[in-house]
Amino acid sequence: MRTVYRVLAYLIALEVVVQAAALALAFAGLVHWVDGGGVLDSGVVEGDSDPFPEFIGLIVHGINGSIVVPVLALLLVVSSFFARVPRGIPWALAVLGFVVLQVMLGFSAADVPALGAVHGINALLLFTAALLTARRARVRRPAADDVAPATADTPV
Repeated sequence: MRTVYRVLAYLIALEVVVQAAALALAFAGLVHWVDGGGVLDSGVVEGDSDPFPEFIGLIVHGINGSIVVPVLALLLVVSSFFARVPRGIPWALAVLGFVVLQVMLGFSAADVPALGAVHGINALLLFTAALLTARRARVRRPAADDVAPATADTPV
C-alpha cells in the first residue's frame, strides 16, 4: 500500500505539470488564432465548436482540474490510512487541502481575475506538497554502515 500511496502522490505532481502544459498550449493557440484575425468574445466561448485546435488545452485543463486531480487526491487520503507512512495521513490531507483550494480558485477566477495569479501560485505549492508526500513513502534500505555486525556480545 506504501507503493500505491507513493504512486498516487507522484501522479498528482505529474498532473500539475500536465495542467501547466495544457494551459500553455491553449494560451499559445489563442494568441496565434487572434494574430490570424480570430476574435474571442462570449459567442465563441459559449459556442459548440472549437475556435482553434489548441482549444483542447482548455478542455484538458478543465477536466483534469475538476475531476482527475480531486479523485487522485481523495484516493491518496484513503491510501494514507493503510500505507503506514510516517506522518502520511497529515501529508495526504495537506495535498487534498491544496487541491480543494486549487479547484475553488479555478472556478472563482472567472469572477475575480486576480485569483488566477493565486491559482498559479497554489499550483506550485500543490506540486511541491505532492512531491514531498511521495518522497515520504520511499522505502529506506539500510546502508552497510548502518547495520552493526553480530557478535557474541549482541543480545538476542
